[in-house]
Amino acid sequence: MSKKPKLNLSSLFGLLLLVLSLWAISNELREYNYHDVLKNLAAIPKNLLVVSIGLTALGYCAIAFYDILGFKYIGFSLSWKKIALTNFISSVFSNTIGFALLTGSAIRYRFYSTWGISSFAIAQIIAFVNFTFWLGMFALAGFIFLANPLTIPTQLHLPFATVRPIGIIFLLLIITYLLGSLFIKQPLRIHSHEFKFPNFKISLAQIVVSSCDWVFAAAVLYILLPANTSLSYLDFLGIYLLAMFAGVISNVPGGLGVFETVILLILSSRVSAAAILGSLLAYRGVYYFLPFIVAAALLGLYELPLLRWITFRRFFHHMIIKIRIRPNSKKK
Repeated sequence: MSKKPKLNLSSLFGLLLLVLSLWAISNELREYNYHDVLKNLAAIPKNLLVVSIGLTALGYCAIAFYDILGFKYIGFSLSWKKIALTNFISSVFSNTIGFALLTGSAIRYRFYSTWGISSFAIAQIIAFVNFTFWLGMFALAGFIFLANPLTIPTQLHLPFATVRPIGIIFLLLIITYLLGSLFIKQPLRIHSHEFKFPNFKISLAQIVVSSCDWVFAAAVLYILLPANTSLSYLDFLGIYLLAMFAGVISNVPGGLGVFETVILLILSSRVSAAAILGSLLAYRGVYYFLPFIVAAALLGLYELPLLRWITFRRFFHHMIIKIRIRPNSKKK
């Protein structure tokens, strides 16, 4: 008897948010056509595109320290070049495709296991990297949401009028994590899993490195915004973090649609929606798709010897079968 497929509520929720986001974007752009968007995209100065590419490179350099700190946390050593290569490919695939457990984690396992790292150690690194990703957002957003409480658009239907309560929650989580790293030395058991706090220095390094990652990522989009956008970088950073948080929890690959919706809802009162969307398209191209092309090429170069070996083995196996069958085929 065949099993009925299980309903994946997380995937359905992500799909629903994607549909609603696309509807919201089309509603914001109803007064424009795609020619307006392309015109604003082409109007972005080339020197700003170059600067945004440089900021993207700095951002991915910061992300490389996620895994470097992870190896310090588990007490293993590996060449930083191998760590950086693995981190870059896995991070780009996770950012662009989404579903980190199926993309970034699988790539980390593929690379690190080849270099002699145990499955348990790889699982620890993956968990550490995911923690680090959130720590930077919570710390940075917590301070900015408290210092400059952004008004949440009513279209998001959140239970808060401003982001200040979210900032308080984020900072409480950060304080709890730092206190745990100071005072809790024994592993915590959560169901069948054990979690051990890093030492205080590594915990602080996680927050600093992840915060730098978010700062550079926001700067990529900020530099691509229209020149007439009267907005300071710190004000925009709060908007970016809110939009990215909504995109990440939506479970939509790369936060596609959800992220753009929040940015459009907040900034459309300052500058035309078509101009904003042009900047967002440039941001997607620079921060997501350009690194994805590079990462895919690196992955292909890494796997090329293996592909050649598999092809050779298949060809060799096929020739042996033909040689064995040929004499027998003459018998009657």
